[in-house]
Amino acid sequence: MLLAMVFDVSDKLGEFIEKDASFYEIVFEYYINFILFYGNTFSSMIIFVSVIWFTAKMAQDTEIIPIWNSGRKFSRFVRPYLIAATFLMIISLIFNHFVIPHSNKVRLKFEDKFYRNTISAQNYHAEFPNNEIVYFSNYNGDNNTVTDFVIEKWSKEGELVFFIKAGTAINLPGSKKWVLNNYFERIIGDPNDQIMEGAKKDTNFAFSVDEMVKRENIAEAMDYFALTTFIEEERIKGSSMIPNYEVELYQRTSYPFATYILTIIGVAVASRKKRGGVGINIALGLLIIFIYIFAMKVTTVAAINVGLPAYFAVWVPNILFAGVAYLLYRQAKS
Repeated sequence: MLLAMVFDVSDKLGEFIEKDASFYEIVFEYYINFILFYGNTFSSMIIFVSVIWFTAKMAQDTEIIPIWNSGRKFSRFVRPYLIAATFLMIISLIFNHFVIPHSNKVRLKFEDKFYRNTISAQNYHAEFPNNEIVYFSNYNGDNNTVTDFVIEKWSKEGELVFFIKAGTAINLPGSKKWVLNNYFERIIGDPNDQIMEGAKKDTNFAFSVDEMVKRENIAEAMDYFALTTFIEEERIKGSSMIPNYEVELYQRTSYPFATYILTIIGVAVASRKKRGGVGINIALGLLIIFIYIFAMKVTTVAAINVGLPAYFAVWVPNILFAGVAYLLYRQAKS
């Protein structure tokens, strides 16, 4: 993780200097939380490499053969690994769902301030409470301006009762007050409609631009309860980002659970002495990690872009590797 931090510093140092980020902000607000987030996310793979290194070293120094010769079963040899894996998995689960999201709030705030591109959105469409449907074609965070802003309000019977359109709209920061430019407003009534139009209109809506435009990784800063509530709210709005948020939620459990599977694979692979020494085992372990990450990326992309259920997508690699772990365990046991 320190090596990853060095590469990250080299990539972002210019922006830190340009925007006058202090040493305290860089180290304690960003990189401490950076290490916590990525270290915990990939903890199962870090543990896997540790298991392979430790076990392969034992095998290479001929420390495992006396255990076999004493009549101990392979399951007894694996037991301490699984006890440790359980302990580490529980810690990772708690961190993923309740601790890391709060540290991510600090990290993401730093990113927004010092090096992230300005937030933007295109072709937004959502349904808000009270049967209000909102559209806009573009939002630019540089000037906080929404383009081609449209609101429709429908009755419970499915009839349009209100319509307003503006060429541009600005939401005053920290409020639900809006300024509409070049607007057209229609209130549908019986027997006559009310039609108003003008160059500028100050008004209030039941929502702010922050509720409509969010960063893709906003879910990283929400704990389990906040994230599940947020997903339900976005589902009501018809948000297209639901698969991304669900993948984030389910990965928080699937990644720690992989600790069990990768630990068994690591012990099974490294418990036999190999001609190439520890290096061969490490190389094999890295290859397995690469395949696991590749499988996870393929399935998550399928969940986001193809419609594969998110819970299934994030658990498929674990299911496949559980089968591999079982076969390797049986082979090592025999």
